[in-house]
Amino acid sequence: MRVVVVGAGYAGVLAANRVAGKVKAAEITVVNPRPEFVERVRLHEQVAGTGVAATPLASMLREGVDVRVGVVDKIGDGQVTLDDGGSVDFDHLVLAVGSTVAPLPGTVAVGTWEGAEEARGALAGLARGKVVTVIGGGLTGIETAAEIAYGRPDLRVRIVGPTIAASLSAGARERVRAGLDRLGVEVVEDSVERIDPGEVRLRSGSSVASDLTLWAVIGSVPDLAARSGLEVEGDGRAVVDEYLRSVSDPRIFVVGDCAAVPGARAACATALPQGAHAADTLARVMQGREPEPYSMGYVGQALSLGRRDGVLQASRRDDTVRRFYLAGRTASVVKERICRYAKYGARTATYAWLRGPK
Repeated sequence: MRVVVVGAGYAGVLAANRVAGKVKAAEITVVNPRPEFVERVRLHEQVAGTGVAATPLASMLREGVDVRVGVVDKIGDGQVTLDDGGSVDFDHLVLAVGSTVAPLPGTVAVGTWEGAEEARGALAGLARGKVVTVIGGGLTGIETAAEIAYGRPDLRVRIVGPTIAASLSAGARERVRAGLDRLGVEVVEDSVERIDPGEVRLRSGSSVASDLTLWAVIGSVPDLAARSGLEVEGDGRAVVDEYLRSVSDPRIFVVGDCAAVPGARAACATALPQGAHAADTLARVMQGREPEPYSMGYVGQALSLGRRDGVLQASRRDDTVRRFYLAGRTASVVKERICRYAKYGARTATYAWLRGPK
């Protein structure tokens, strides 16, 4: 049986390794644009030069799993076509291409490996006193601004977004603001109209100076599913059934950010359980057993504020936030352990999660 996994993020790597462990007869090929596994939860560290986000992909996969470095142009009837003209046949496929960004002109996107590397180089070239503006008030933007301020205290750092930390509780939002303030990060709650050379124009009519403007908004998915004729929602995410199979082709599982799973948000905490469930479902089908519906519940959200501070926001299983949160050095240590567990789970295919709310 030929299994192709398109995308080698958290969901794709875990799915490949789990299938390899459960379906001994499977011939597994992972197709990825680069020969590295990228920890997206560490891209802000890559940007700031405080950490490394890439690991050789071969070291993350079980023995016997093949790697094909290339970009998928289209998924057809049992065949994956690459943009170099090559192809890979499959009996089952796991689509795990994640999410991407659509930055405003004049900004550097930090949510992709290529963008993070470009931002890292640009940041390293900035002299003391220069201004870095991070656009995006979500967790990606907050972590990026905080990490740069921590790693480069000689720079002026600003974060711009309509609301900073909108996904957190009121108390946690205040704590994030306090943490950013301690790092010297200027907070501007406004929307961006456009980027001019050396300047960020805001919807309110004002503007702020900026020597380097970084885009930290994750808001779109690759169009591979739509381009391949799979049914997608308006935002491009592939429509799946209760087992995470494409409603257009049951041979194709769709997991992670590119899957339209009700109630799911873009996060490694979402991608890992989905990758595991897809592998388990494939194994059950191959054994002649009935598949089980996918179910997953959230625990909370975690973010770092530099290397010595952080916030852990508790949530209900349906991802609605509770009032309780944890902050400070303890939260920073726990966040680091969460990141390590995510990588460990992908590499070993050992990962546990809560079932969703009833």
